[in-house]
Amino acid sequence: MEATTLRHHRTKRTTVGTALLTGALLVLAAPGAAYANSVAVTVKTPGATLGPSAVDSSLSTDAQCASGLVSGGGIDQAIGTGSGVNGNHVLGSEPSSDGSTEFTGTAGVVATDPAHWIAKGGTGGQLNSAFSTTPYAMCLTSSLIDHTQVVMNKANTPTTASTVGLVTASCPSGSVLLGGGALVSPGNTGNFKAIASFPTFDNAAHDYGRKAAADGETNPDSWSAVGWDNSTDASNETYAYAICSGSGINVSGVTVTVRNSEVSGPTSGSTGQTATASCGGADGALVSGGAAIDGGGVTGTDFTGPGSAGDHLNGSFPSDSGGNPVADGTTTAASWTAAAHTGGMASSGNHTDAWALCANDGV
Repeated sequence: MEATTLRHHRTKRTTVGTALLTGALLVLAAPGAAYANSVAVTVKTPGATLGPSAVDSSLSTDAQCASGLVSGGGIDQAIGTGSGVNGNHVLGSEPSSDGSTEFTGTAGVVATDPAHWIAKGGTGGQLNSAFSTTPYAMCLTSSLIDHTQVVMNKANTPTTASTVGLVTASCPSGSVLLGGGALVSPGNTGNFKAIASFPTFDNAAHDYGRKAAADGETNPDSWSAVGWDNSTDASNETYAYAICSGSGINVSGVTVTVRNSEVSGPTSGSTGQTATASCGGADGALVSGGAAIDGGGVTGTDFTGPGSAGDHLNGSFPSDSGGNPVADGTTTAASWTAAAHTGGMASSGNHTDAWALCANDGV
């Protein structure tokens, strides 16, 4: 297994309480005083774009926040029925400054306050006229978080068929992880795909990004992406993106809670499976999410790939609790759904994972 982690030194931050004297009245902020959560998210999506319509090709489409900050985003693919259903797969779900530019240059902080989210789909050797890709942007407002920054990390991986190409990007010290994304390149080989994009921690307990954040864990600081290929290609690149709060912002009152759901399957050839994770009532607002098709147990052990080289993702998107994608303009989304699919072969041991990230800035 190949893995690359971009790490940042972390320092502690302190806050100073203040007292306001108005006339003879002294008002003190009592320790542990509760304030209402101000985090709110609006989901934006333009709907589906048909395609790709040629073998070994890709299609890119984007969603844009008219206001607020992109805290994460998603992708949902239609695959149709009958022949060709194995051909559509996720190549990327990633932030962008303008809806077309991909952050693939030097690793590090690559953008501030992006307002677009790209969804990128690709085909293998099979086609279906129903193929389409739908992007989703999670547009956040918060009294504490008024800027974001994107950290990208990349690696020349995987270069061998059916091996895990894992890359991790970590937020700078003093910031909060809000979401993340993934991209694989090249996107025209038909065999290369992104099979995982999930929250994690840059620490020994999580093997520096190789183990995913577990259900109920709080304030992850990193995001991992996994590339997967059913052929050997020395040119493969996998990119991970961490969406972090802006530099210099006091985020001591922000809590991000991870919710994870893992479901067995898919295992039969040419079949799919979904998993849905939901924010609890006290967790705060859904700000982003992640997805994976894997060997199972990825929150307790290092990430392992699925059972077959052709296994892939068809979606990672905001949804209702039943796994249905939400509509444009939704302000009440509280769940995140992962959609996984096998290739044409049976695949033993597969699991589908979904992660929901829920933010609360009340203190």
